[in-house]
Order: sequence, then C-alpha cells, then structure tokens
Amino acid sequence: MALFSQTSQQGFQALLWKCRMFWPVSRCQQLFAVSFNIPNREKVSYFSFMTSSSTALPVDSKGTDVFPTKKRSEIDYEEKKGWDEETKEISEGKLQFSSSVGAPKKRLMSQVLSRHKFTSVQPPEKPLQPEEWNRLRESFRSPEIFEEVMFNSMVRCNSPIDVAKSLLTHVAKSNGDIAYNLLIKYLALCVQQGQISEIRDVYDIMKIRFKILESGAYNLLIRGMSNSDQWRMALTLLEEVKKIMIPSRTNYESCIKAASRHQEMNLAFELYHEMLAKDLVPTLDVLQAFFDFSRGMKGAELQKELFGILLYLRENQIHPHKTFVRSIKLWFESIPGGNWRGHLTSIKDSGQCPVCNHQLEDSDLSEEEYNNLRERIIKDVIHGTDTFRKTSPQEFEAFQTFVENRLPFDIVIDGLNVSHIKPRKMQCENLFDAVNCLAKDNARLLVLGRKHMLINSSNWKREIMKEMQNKADFFFAENISEDDAFLLYATLRSGKHCKFVTRDFLRDHKACLSDSLTRHLFRKWQRGHQIVFSPSVEGKHINFLPALRYDCVVQTTGDTWHIPYKDTFEEKYSYQVPRKWLCIQQKL
Repeated sequence: MALFSQTSQQGFQALLWKCRMFWPVSRCQQLFAVSFNIPNREKVSYFSFMTSSSTALPVDSKGTDVFPTKKRSEIDYEEKKGWDEETKEISEGKLQFSSSVGAPKKRLMSQVLSRHKFTSVQPPEKPLQPEEWNRLRESFRSPEIFEEVMFNSMVRCNSPIDVAKSLLTHVAKSNGDIAYNLLIKYLALCVQQGQISEIRDVYDIMKIRFKILESGAYNLLIRGMSNSDQWRMALTLLEEVKKIMIPSRTNYESCIKAASRHQEMNLAFELYHEMLAKDLVPTLDVLQAFFDFSRGMKGAELQKELFGILLYLRENQIHPHKTFVRSIKLWFESIPGGNWRGHLTSIKDSGQCPVCNHQLEDSDLSEEEYNNLRERIIKDVIHGTDTFRKTSPQEFEAFQTFVENRLPFDIVIDGLNVSHIKPRKMQCENLFDAVNCLAKDNARLLVLGRKHMLINSSNWKREIMKEMQNKADFFFAENISEDDAFLLYATLRSGKHCKFVTRDFLRDHKACLSDSLTRHLFRKWQRGHQIVFSPSVEGKHINFLPALRYDCVVQTTGDTWHIPYKDTFEEKYSYQVPRKWLCIQQKL
C-alpha cells in the first residue's frame, strides 16, 4: 500500500513498524474508543468501540494485560448521522466521556470533546507535506482534536485515499503511534471507497496490534470485504467474530448478500437460518436480496426456501414495501416452467380479490381465540403491568361496574386522544365531530374522557359536552389515569362485534403479552377492530376508515399468493394496514 510520494516505496505496515507502533503502556493508554455510525439503506446501525482490558488492546510482549480493570477509560462517541453505501456521507456527532482517572482530567476532556460537534474543517484536495499538516493543526482552534475532526471531514467529503494516508503518515512519524480511533476512521473511508487492499492492510495492522478487535471494526471489515471479489474473506471474518461474540445482524447480512450476489444460494440460506436461530431479525433489504438474486434459477429446494421467507412475513405480520413486492413478482414470473403471473391490485371491502376472485381470510377470531385473548389481556396487560401506577384499583373497579351495567357497546372511543385530531380546532369540537360521525346507524358509543373535560374552558365548552352526553355514554377518569387499559377492557367485554377508536398504536400492550401466539392474535384482533382516522379532502370534516373484514397478512392457497404491501420504506404501525396487494396466480 503506497503512501504519498515520500513513502511510495514503503508499505504502510512497514512505516508503522518503523515509527514504533508497539509502544509501552504509557503510549497504549492514549488509545481511546469511538462509536462509528454506518447505516444501510433502510436502517441505521450503531457500532460501538470501547478500549478495555480484553478488546481492542495493544499486544503486550510480556503477555500481561495492558490496563488494570479498575483503570479502564471509555469514551462513547455517538454519531447523529452517518454515511451509507449510496449517499457516502458522514456527520460529526456528540461525544460522551466517562472515566475513573479523576474529575479534573474528565472535565477537561469533556470540554474538549464537547466542542467536537461544532467544529468542522475542509479537507485538502491533495496529500500534504508534514510541515503543511503542522501549519493546519496549529491554526485549528482545538489542535488536540485536529486529526479526529479532519478524518471525520474526510469521510464526510469522501476525500481521496492518498490524502488520508498522508495524514496518517504524518501522525505516525510525529507521535510514533496511530490511535485506534483514527485507524477506524481511515478504515471507514477505505470501506466507503471499496479500497480492498487498504482494508486488508488495516486489518493486518490491527490484528498484530490488538488482542481482539471490537464489533464495530469487524462490521466495517466484513462490509468492506463482502462487497469485493475477495468476499470469502468476509466469511472468514464472520467465523472469527463467532469465537468471541455473537455476530451482528449487519455481519450476517453482508455475508448473505455477498453469497447471493455470487449465486451461492445454499450458503446464503444457511447463514440466514443461522441468523434466525440467534434471534437476529433480518431487514427487508436482505430478504429482498434473496428474491433479486434467485431470479430465473431452478430448484425445488430454492423455491421452498423463498416460499419460507413469504411465510416468515406472514408469521411476523410484516408488510413489505413496493420495491420488495416488485422483486417478489419478478421472481415468481421468472421461475422456469412455473407459469406464475402477478398483478398489483386493491382488495374489495368484501375481502374478494378482483384479479383471481379468491376470498381472503376473515379478520375475525374464533370464539375460542377471542376468549383466550380476552383472558390474556386482562391478566397480562391490565393486571400484569403498571396499570395501577397511573390509576387506582378503586377507580378501575368503578369503571368495571360502570361497563357491566351498560354492556354491550358498539364502539369505544379514546376521547382525549381523538380530541387532538385537528390541532386548530377546539378539542371538544373535534370530539363532538367524531361522536356525530360514529353515532350513525344508532351505534352505542362509550367515550373515555378525563375529569378536566367537565370544567368549562377554552377547549372544553360545557354546552357541547352536554350535547355529546345525549349521544354517547361517558366515563370520566382522573386526569393522570392511563386510559388504554380502560379502552381494551370495555371493547373486549362488549363482544367480538365491538370496535374501538384511538390514534394510539398499542405497541406497549402488545409487548406485555406473554407468548407469541397471543401477540399474533392481538395484532389480528387490532387490525380487524381499530377504526382509523382519515382526513377528508377538504380538511373540514372528520372521517374514519372502517375496520377491515379480511386479514391483512400474506396468504396462500398453493396456486395463489396474496401479499399486502406499503408504498414506501416508512414504518407503518400495526393498525395502519396497507390497502394495496400483490396477487400472484399459477396458471396450470
């Protein structure tokens, strides 16, 4: 790996050896850690680097630990933004420092690091001589963090690799050492630019210099090698990671994509199943890659694996985005001799597909499923959580009596939640409009309110409240009470027909349920019973989308597949079910 002109005949590793990289303990203690942030297309991943007595440590020739445990220093460096494979950007973030080396030193370091996010510098366009780097450093307002800030800017600006090498050479010659965090930032720049020989050289240096590399370094190394012709080295690195820690999702997905890209689908699926066995949740990006790289390939086992991914989406009630669905459609249509054809469509309110006329699964639970769900919610969510930290047992008992004396209801409304639908209107007017809209067809309504609604104020007019109480039953809880438990209890006690209205996602309550089957039933029940607010075209009236009669999950009959999808990568919470579907039919 050639440095700039002065060192063109001298390898990077040789240079570092010459500059006495292997210093005694006093030099090693200057190493500190970083968190380096590198997201993939869909989602940001955070890689943390900490120097400790067992990871990212310089090798001690005497075989003893460099740092005593009690004198360990840690610096957590958290980037707010990062670069990815498409945007090639990196931003500087906020540093947090904690140490046991003494308060004065800690305060000084904190003050230095706190200026980091406000400091930027324009990297040079070509390699500099040592005296030029010295002048830049001396003119910088915080010389002690000059190299750190400069490397951040180089990664952000995607500077030429020779410029970064000239700074590393200068640091090595000046200090006799290159700190771990600078090596990591240089490695990130190499990965960003696909500089494979540089990545390998940095890896060789770090393996010689440190007993064990940290997860973030491995993330970068595996990502970099997996995108090259030497992608099998990423597999070797993955095996290395397994010996010291559980590999990250990013580690697995980089290797899966590399194997898929080179048509080694058996290996890709082996890694995929290994990943699932470690409870690592795959991204939609890697699931899509399986369909992209399997296009036109034969094999019953491959087809079975890809069908398994679709069933994984069903089991976990995941809605793919439109780009992913297009990959699924193209794969089906490319199966040799398969005669599959796909169409994008919208399902009728009745649940019938207009393309193949197939009737989708009903969203209703069976009596047994419904009763089991009701019992589990009462046990796990209402009585098994911190419900009574925000409401008293006496108040909830009074609510239960209130509900039992008035059952059944057709619709239960989270009054305070709905009152904020349109911020520019009075809260009581929002609630009044919602009650009027939902009270059609003589539906029996229960509105869960708070006691402050009964006090005449700018947002709550007494005469409007009285008029609403002629159209619906109201229960007014204490102002500090948590009303989700009230909402769930009243809806479930009213029977399978009862729907509920809230803009809350109820994710916390879903998480409280004790087993996966019950969580599955809860999501299915929620999709079929939560009435969703829909803004009108004019924006003047409140409208609600009815709960769906059919279940919004991947479905198959063997010769048909129906896959609900979203338009974008945006997260859609469990009650915001897609209205668009991919219908795939096999013409026999």
